[in-house]
Amino acid sequence: MFIHLGGDTVIRSKDVITIVDQDTHDSSSITQQFLSSRKEEDVERISAEQTKSVVVTTEKIYLSPISTLTLKRRAQAISEYDDYTEDQEDTTQT
Repeated sequence: MFIHLGGDTVIRSKDVITIVDQDTHDSSSITQQFLSSRKEEDVERISAEQTKSVVVTTEKIYLSPISTLTLKRRAQAISEYDDYTEDQEDTTQT
C-alpha cells in the first residue's frame, strides 16, 4: 500500500524505516549527524512549508510538512486494511 507524505509525494508503506518528529530531529545530535551524512540527492524536501516530520525510507529521506501523528494514522489505516484483505483471502480459499 501507499502513504501520502504531502504535495505530490506518495511512497510505498513497506519501504518506510522510521518517521521522526522534526522537533526530535532538531534536539538529537545523532539524528542530525545521520541526516548530514546523507548525500543531498538522497534528501527530498516535499514542499516549501515548514517541515514537521522526517520520513526515512530504504531509498530516500523525505522532509514532510505533515505531522508524525497524521502520518502514523495513515500508516495504521493501511495496516488495518492489509489485515482485513488477508482475512478475506483466507475465507475465500476454503
